[in-house]
Amino acid sequence: MAKTASVVLTQNLSDTQRTTSFNHSANDDEIPTIDYSMLICSNDPDQRLKALQYLAYVCEEYGFFYLVNHGVPDSVIERALNGISDFFDLTEEEKMDYEKKDSTDRIRWGLGFSPGDHEAVKREYLKVLPHPMFQGPAKPAGFREALEDYYQRDREVIINLAKAVSKTLGFEENYLEKEFELETGADVSAMNVYPPGFKPNTQIGLPAHYDPGYLVSLVQNVNGGLQLNYKQKWINVDMPSNALFINIGDHVEVLTNGKYKSPLHRVILNNEVRRISVATVHGPSLDTFVKPAPEFVGESHPPAYRGMIYKDSLEANDYHEIDGKSCIAQLRL
Repeated sequence: MAKTASVVLTQNLSDTQRTTSFNHSANDDEIPTIDYSMLICSNDPDQRLKALQYLAYVCEEYGFFYLVNHGVPDSVIERALNGISDFFDLTEEEKMDYEKKDSTDRIRWGLGFSPGDHEAVKREYLKVLPHPMFQGPAKPAGFREALEDYYQRDREVIINLAKAVSKTLGFEENYLEKEFELETGADVSAMNVYPPGFKPNTQIGLPAHYDPGYLVSLVQNVNGGLQLNYKQKWINVDMPSNALFINIGDHVEVLTNGKYKSPLHRVILNNEVRRISVATVHGPSLDTFVKPAPEFVGESHPPAYRGMIYKDSLEANDYHEIDGKSCIAQLRL
C-alpha cells in the first residue's frame, strides 16, 4: 500500500461538527475491515484462507466493509478528488455543457438527486461511464487523465475482489466474471459535492437507496456523511484513512437469491465542510440476463427475484443507464 500522502485524504470531523450537523439518528457501531493485501497478495496460504473466510462472513452478515491495503496510491485518489473539486468550481455555463440531454449521454452534470429536484438542491453531481469505454470532461485541464487513472486502478481492485467473492460462494474465482460478462461490464460513477453553508429543509443529502451492479466502491475527501442501514438501524460510516468503502450491489443479491444482500444507505448533510465523494457502481455487461443462479435455488429456497437484462434494470422507472439507479424493489418477488 502507498504511504500516507502529504495531504490527508479522509479528514475526521470534530465531535462538535458531528453533533451539530450529523444529528440524524445513527449509531457508531463498528464496520468490518477487509485487508486486501492478505486476501489477494499474501504468499501465506493459511493467511489467505482466513481472509477469505472472513470475507464470506462479512458479505453474508453485513454486505459492506472497509477495504484497506488495496494498493491504489494515495496520490492517485488525491489527484482525482482535487480534479473533481476543480470541476465543480467551473462556471455554471461551462458545466451546463454536460447537463442532462438523452439516453446516449456518457457524461452528465446536474443538481439534486433525481430529475426535477432543482427546487430543493442538496447536491451537485457529475456522472460518467468509466467502463467499457471511458469518456471524461475536457475541463479542467488534466481532470480526464486523473479520473481515468483512478478508475483503472479501482477496477483492478474490484475485479480481484470479485474473484475472492466468487470463492466465498464456493465457486472458482472467475465465476462472477463469467456470470456477469465483466470483460464488457458497464460501470457508472457518480461524483458528488455537498457544499456547506446552505440551509435545506432536510438533513438528507441523498435519500435512502440501494445500488445496482455487483460491487460498489467509494472514496471521499472528508469522513462522515454516509450512513448504512444494518439490522433496522442506521450506522455511521467512519472510514479509516486511505480506505475504500465497498458494498454489495443489487445484482449479486439477485444472483445469490438473497444470500448476499445489497445494503440500504443514505447521505446526511454537513453544512460546515465541503464533502466530495466518488461512488462507482461496477456492473455486469448491459446485455447480461441476471436471475437467481440454480445453485442458490431449491425446494426450501425458491426464487426470490425475477430475472432481468441488466440494461433494462438500469432503465426501469424512466431512468437512463448513466443515472445508475436501483430497481431492486421491482426485482424482488
